[in-house]
Amino acid sequence: MAAFVDHPAILFVVLFALLIVAVAFGVFVLRRVAPLRDDERDDFNAVQGATLTLLALLIGFSISMAVSRYDQRKTLEEAEANAIGTEYARADLTEPHIRDSIRLALVQYTRLRLTEFQTRNRDDRQRLDAEISALQSKLWEQAAQVAKTQPTPIGSLVVAGMNDVLNSQDYSEAARINHIPLGAWVLMILIAFFGCAVQGYGAKGRRRTALLMTILPVTISLSLALIADIDSPRGGIIHVQPQNLTRLLQSLEK
Repeated sequence: MAAFVDHPAILFVVLFALLIVAVAFGVFVLRRVAPLRDDERDDFNAVQGATLTLLALLIGFSISMAVSRYDQRKTLEEAEANAIGTEYARADLTEPHIRDSIRLALVQYTRLRLTEFQTRNRDDRQRLDAEISALQSKLWEQAAQVAKTQPTPIGSLVVAGMNDVLNSQDYSEAARINHIPLGAWVLMILIAFFGCAVQGYGAKGRRRTALLMTILPVTISLSLALIADIDSPRGGIIHVQPQNLTRLLQSLEK
């Protein structure tokens, strides 16, 4: 399921095919097993309305969760850029030879983080993660050196700033792997399947009705694909643009 969520276009195609099967199941199987009588139509409409209402509530709730996670990723990207920029400014408080080394490493670190945000290939991300981890170790060693050579409040300020830089990266990565729970996806898909099956079961056998019965599978598939797109930081077309890191790197490289 996780693989489909990271590829919203594939998820749309799979869901659409599944829901069309559900409609066909209602039309060709349920009608023959238990034909719907006219005196049962009111009860059927109540069940169908309740099922689709529940599905709409779940979709709305899931969209809300996905949007909140998207906003969180944007906020943390901004916080990470701010932490790096602040530490770059605090490097002025250190000795000249350490200052230049810290600044050079921070520029390189910003460049790597920006590249990592824009990279989708898994192998490239693994390589970048290794480079980022090695550079983080170097940055912390530099901060520790400042603390040893300047055991003053200024040294503590530089070390605290470097700690914020390293922590901000952890927060950003944690937000990327925080997705809508698998149980919510399973529940939405099951209710969508039942809803489409019920629609096929209750529809009257007309050509125009057959065309209208495809509207529900299309709208549900589009809605769930949109949720997956927003909720997936790596797949689809909706991504957090690292605008703050981009502006920061342009500023540092001047």
